[in-house]
Amino acid sequence: MKQKGVDIISIGDELLIGQVQNTNASWMANELSAVSIPVNRIIVIADDREEILNTLANSNKSSKLVLVTGGLGPTKDDLTKATICDYFDSKLVLNKAVEEYVKAFFAKRGRSFTESNRLQAMVPDNCEVIKNKQGTAPIMHFEKQGTHFVFMPGVPFEMKFAMKDWVLPFASNYCKVKAKAKKTVLTSGMGESFLAERIGDWENNLPANTALAYLPSPGRVRLRITVVDDFMEQAQIQLQKHIDDLKQIIPELIYGYDDDLLEAVVGKMLVDKSKTIATAESCTGGMIAEKITSIPGSSHYFKGSVVAYANEIKANTLAVDSRVIEEKGAVSKEVAVAMAKGVRKLMNTDIAVATTGIAGPDGGTDEKPVGTVWIALASEDEVFAKKYNFGDQRERNILWAVQTALNRVRKHLL
Repeated sequence: MKQKGVDIISIGDELLIGQVQNTNASWMANELSAVSIPVNRIIVIADDREEILNTLANSNKSSKLVLVTGGLGPTKDDLTKATICDYFDSKLVLNKAVEEYVKAFFAKRGRSFTESNRLQAMVPDNCEVIKNKQGTAPIMHFEKQGTHFVFMPGVPFEMKFAMKDWVLPFASNYCKVKAKAKKTVLTSGMGESFLAERIGDWENNLPANTALAYLPSPGRVRLRITVVDDFMEQAQIQLQKHIDDLKQIIPELIYGYDDDLLEAVVGKMLVDKSKTIATAESCTGGMIAEKITSIPGSSHYFKGSVVAYANEIKANTLAVDSRVIEEKGAVSKEVAVAMAKGVRKLMNTDIAVATTGIAGPDGGTDEKPVGTVWIALASEDEVFAKKYNFGDQRERNILWAVQTALNRVRKHLL
């Protein structure tokens, strides 16, 4: 029996060798999911006749709708169109309407119409041709043995327009499934395994129509909750009940939902409380400041940053006692606290946050291994410092430190 969902097939050698990231498939899957259409599989294949034929045949057996991108260009390496004819027992014919459209497309841009461009108007004689309003390669729709196939260009903006203009409305009618209400709860401050233990009773009591997925990344864990019901309104009511219950269990860990950014949440809290902030950064190299200033309006609460990578900058600019650096080391509680206090005084802010650590891959010792990071916060009524060990991967350590520092500010502002 065919599954109700969709197969996504991406054609292109450049995808298989890693020259181009397959962002098309992830975008398509997200858009389909948003309208409660399940994706069965995402398949990446080469520009190869046998691969294309075998993949189309397999998807025909298992899925109701197959979306294919790539290989529709006019150059010799684009094999999809000719292979389509083999699979659907058709032949390429000149479609006059497409030819006129392609001519007008180039004329509007002041470009000449070539024989290569004319190839774009050659389409299988038994497909439904759907105009590509953003380019020249027509979208083609076939039906075979109860499965619908839609072939789209691989150019992202052309594919996205086609999806929204024609494919998603068609798929919503053809692949009707039960209503799905989804929300992602964003947490920071506790690792995945500890979080799972903390919310274990709540998770174990979720009903059969509710699914929970843990999506960890450096410094945060996303909890994706999905409720399936015959009616969307009922699904949304139940979903909200689950979230309200979760908020009672881990209120201090939840910082937002879905696409919320921690730096935006912190920025809003600073505005609401009329507070200002500055950063002093060593191992994070200014990334906390970059995150904060990526939010429009951050000039209302962010005064500046000192990237004190070298010890002389810590001493001369942030007034960290050189003897403390010598005795305790640059990666220490004492230095982190002094950096936070120093930048707070220098910038005359309400709050300051500082980082100092060993990002790696070198520089670690038995006492202070790679991944050791001290994060400090200073305000008028609190001085906080804590040591973390994030691991042995440099990029991950920096991202983790940035997220943890921002979350420390959030918790202070609560």
